Amino acid sequence: MQSFHEANQIVGKHRSKINALQTPSEATIEYAKSLVMHVLGPGEVAEREWAAAGLRLPNLETIRQYRMGRVRAELRRQNLAGIVLYDPLNVRYATDSTNMQIWVMHNAARYAFIATEGPAIIFEFDNCNFLSGHTSVVDEVRPAMSWFYFVSGDRIEEHAGLWAGEIADLVQQYGGGNTRLAIDRCNREGIVALEALGIELVNGETVMELAREIKCEEEIVAMRCAIEACERSMDVMRQHLRPGIMEQELWGHLHAANVTRGGEWIETRLLSSGERCNPWYQECSSRKIQNGDLVGFDTDLIGSYGICVDISRTWLCGDKRPTAAQKEIYQMAHEQILRNTEWLKPGLSYYDLTHKSCQYDPHEFRNYSVLYHGVGLCDEAPSIYFPEVWPKYGYDGHLEPGMVVCVESYVGRRSGGPGVKLEDQILITETGHERLSHYPWEEVLLS
Repeated sequence: MQSFHEANQIVGKHRSKINALQTPSEATIEYAKSLVMHVLGPGEVAEREWAAAGLRLPNLETIRQYRMGRVRAELRRQNLAGIVLYDPLNVRYATDSTNMQIWVMHNAARYAFIATEGPAIIFEFDNCNFLSGHTSVVDEVRPAMSWFYFVSGDRIEEHAGLWAGEIADLVQQYGGGNTRLAIDRCNREGIVALEALGIELVNGETVMELAREIKCEEEIVAMRCAIEACERSMDVMRQHLRPGIMEQELWGHLHAANVTRGGEWIETRLLSSGERCNPWYQECSSRKIQNGDLVGFDTDLIGSYGICVDISRTWLCGDKRPTAAQKEIYQMAHEQILRNTEWLKPGLSYYDLTHKSCQYDPHEFRNYSVLYHGVGLCDEAPSIYFPEVWPKYGYDGHLEPGMVVCVESYVGRRSGGPGVKLEDQILITETGHERLSHYPWEEVLLS
């Protein structure tokens, strides 16, 4: 992979501007490919910190080939001709190609078709065909046929029919007679149009969740880099924590530091202070943090290489000594994290994780929504629920080597008082587990 400095040297050789109002020439498109963020890399700030931490850069080509292999293996296992992907995280997993990730989460303007035995095709937003030039697993780029209301108005059914015709042709061309097609998300008009053309539709979200569960070694290398970048971003936020700062101002420092290190966005606004820490799930606000407040947060960020880093800490603001109630709740949450981490190993069932983990009386204490969950490009399967929720939502399975899970704890009394949120990111290994996140605990609350 090109380093930041090598890429800058290449860019320095080209000074012509790309005019967005004209159809770009082939030479301009080739130049644009060299400027894609995946080619330039996360940048010198992140690379310098990773080198200081003894981390190496991941082999992105190995990751791309592994992920595409996982997708196609799952398609074969389910006897599918292929899959259509709209979720930008699924598109990225399969192809390592991105474009306006947040915008296309709510505007179906970009999608991919992955044949089980055939090509991987990106259907790209207008004039953006150069954005996949860095990835070897994309065989073709075509213009997207969009049909959501913003672009189609009262012509949705007409445009959905055109879209379905192109997808059905691909299934017929590469499916070998198999008309079973997975799709991860689709409005009713598209489903009706595809089924009218003889396509049998299957839940593509399930396909992708199963494919994404097991990480290869190079994905873990990328995740180590993303976690290091996140934790150094947390350092920046900690440096700005002082009495009188607004919650959302403090949160903004994490955003800025994450983007500086090649990160992409933050999924939530889960930072709260003082009395807003109990119950959990308050979004950060204009409240000014006071001396002696607990400040809890959940990073929930999409960081370097598009990897999710989902860790939580609770800090004490200012120079006041913690109260006995603050220390008690923090130590309960800390004990829960440690105990629920130490026994993780391959073969443990989701049922046992639900029913045998360290937990506190739900009648006296509020807890988090899950005990554990998977993590990769975002929060992923599995979700490991509390026993009282298992009859309604629980599903079984087993931990396997290569899974990465987040161990969650939130503790706050139902009667009120302080609340504490903690969370760590853990790799399941062949013989047990490895803690991937290393940000220190709040020692003043443990003493």
